[in-house]
Amino acid sequence: MDGLVVVDKPGGMTSHDVVSRVRRLARTRRVGHGGTLDPMATGVLVIGVNRATRLLTYVIGTRKRYLGTIRLGVSTVTDDAEGDVVASVPASGVTDAALADGLAALRGDILQAPSAVSAIKVDGQRAYKRVRAGEEVALAARPVTVSRLDLLAVRRDGDVVDLDVDVECTAGTYIRALARDLGAGLGVGGHLTALRRTAVGGIDIAEASTLDALEQRAPDVVGLPMADAARRFLRAGRVAGGGGQRARRPRPARDRPGPRISWRSCSGGGGTRRRPADGAARWSRSACSTASTVDISRRSATRSSAPGISASARSW
Repeated sequence: MDGLVVVDKPGGMTSHDVVSRVRRLARTRRVGHGGTLDPMATGVLVIGVNRATRLLTYVIGTRKRYLGTIRLGVSTVTDDAEGDVVASVPASGVTDAALADGLAALRGDILQAPSAVSAIKVDGQRAYKRVRAGEEVALAARPVTVSRLDLLAVRRDGDVVDLDVDVECTAGTYIRALARDLGAGLGVGGHLTALRRTAVGGIDIAEASTLDALEQRAPDVVGLPMADAARRFLRAGRVAGGGGQRARRPRPARDRPGPRISWRSCSGGGGTRRRPADGAARWSRSACSTASTVDISRRSATRSSAPGISASARSW
C-alpha cells in the first residue's frame, strides 16, 4: 500500500532504525523518512511507503513543532545531553527578565549556525565524523524562522537552570542550537536535555502510532493513504511562509494526438527557428543546397500519478 506512516519515535533509536523497522513491517524496501530526529529525541517521524516516498520532499519542507528542555549552566560538545561536557558556569544568577530577553532574541527570522555534530556534509564528509576525528568544525550560519519560542516552566537547582520550552520553526532549525545560543547569550552556556517533536506540518502527535502498535497491525501499517497525504502536504507547500516547497500545477492528461512537428535539416549553413501560424515547430537552414522535411505526430499519453508529485525522496 502507498502512503505515510506517522511514527511516535522512541528515544534511543536513530531515524534510520525506524525506517528499517517499517521496511520489515510493510514488507517493502521502498521506505524513507521525512526529516531526521536525533536518537535522544522522541515524537513525530513521518515515514513514506512505496509511491509516497515521492512526497517526502514536501514533508521535509514543512514547519515543525517541539517541546524541549534546556539546561543553562552546562555546555556540551554536541549541544545536547549525549555529548561530553566542555564547560560549566553557574547559572543561578540568571534572572527571569534576562531569560525573557534571551528568548526574545531568538524569535523571528534569525541566522543560526547548525550544531557541529550534525549530518551536514563538509567537503563530502558528515560534520559529526570530522568532530569525532578531532577536527574543529564551524558550520556557516543559515537563515531560519522561529515563529514560536514560549517558556513553559523554569526550575532552578543549584548552579543550573532548566527551562521547558514550546518551539515552532521552519525546516532546518536545530533546537539544540537554540539551547546553545540561549546559554551563550546569557553568558553561562547551555544544552538540550530533552526533545519531543509534536507536529510536522499539519500532522499532530495524536496521529502517531508507536512501533509496538504498528507491529500488531503489520503489514497494514499505512495510516495516511497516498491521496490524503498528497492533499495535505501539497496544499501545505503552497501556503506562503509555510516553509514547504511550492507544488507544481498538475499537467492535464492528453487523450488525443498532439500537434504535428516539422523540421528541416541539411549539412551546412546556420539555422534559425521559426514557428509558423499553424503552430508547427520548424527548423530551417538558409544555406541548404538540399533539404528534407520530416513530420512527426506525437502519440497521446495519459498520465496517472498523484497531482503535483515530481520530487524524489530525500532523507536528512
